[in-house]
Amino acid sequence: MFNQLPKGTQALLWINGGVFLLQQLIDPSGNAFASFMLWPLGLDPSSMGLGALPPGVGFMPWQLLTYGFLHEGLSHIFFNMLALLMFGAPLEYTWGTKRFLTYYLICVVGAGLTYLGWAAAMQISSPVLGASGGVFGLLLAYGMLFPKQRVMLLFPPIPMDARTLVIGYGAVELLMGVTGLGGNIAHFAHLGGMLFGWLVIRYWRGQPPFRKPPRGGGIRR
Repeated sequence: MFNQLPKGTQALLWINGGVFLLQQLIDPSGNAFASFMLWPLGLDPSSMGLGALPPGVGFMPWQLLTYGFLHEGLSHIFFNMLALLMFGAPLEYTWGTKRFLTYYLICVVGAGLTYLGWAAAMQISSPVLGASGGVFGLLLAYGMLFPKQRVMLLFPPIPMDARTLVIGYGAVELLMGVTGLGGNIAHFAHLGGMLFGWLVIRYWRGQPPFRKPPRGGGIRR
C-alpha cells in the first residue's frame, strides 16, 4: 500500500519518520536538535534554564523549514502523519508532485511566520516544532478542492463533509488560540498554515486579492 502512494507524500512520510527516529536514537529530550526548532525572535534560550542546549541557539532563518520535520513524541508524529496520508495523497494526485510539495512547504513556512508574529505579540518564549502547520494547510486545501467528500473523524468517530470539517477545525483552533485553553499547542501556527494555504490556492486560481493567471494556468477545481 505504501508503495502505491504518490512520490511526494511518500517522501514527506519517510523524511518525518527518519528524523523522528534520529531524535529518539540521538537525544529523546530534543536538546540536540534545538538549533532546528523554531525559536521566537530576539530570544536568548541560554537564559531560560532549558539545560545543555548547543551554544548560540536562537532564531535562524532555516528554522522556518526544519521545525516542520521535528516532533515531540510518538502521538505527535502519528496524528500528523495520519493526516498527511489522508489528505496529502489525494491532493498530490490532483495537483502533481511539484505543486503539492510547493504548497506544503509554503504552508510550513507560513505557519512558522504566523507563530513568530504571535510569539512576539504575546511575549511567548517557547520554541515550536512539528508538521502541524503544513498538515492544517493540507486540510484546508482538501476542504476547498473536495468540499462534499465525506470524511470520518477519529475522536469522536463522526462522518461529515470535508468543508464542515475544515470550518470546525478552524473555529476550534481560533477559540483555543485566543482563549489559551489549548495548553502548550501552537494554535496560531495551525491557523497560519491554513491562511497561507488559502492564499496560495486563491493565487493559483487567480481569485481576489490576486490577479487572474495567464490563459491555461490556475486550478480548475
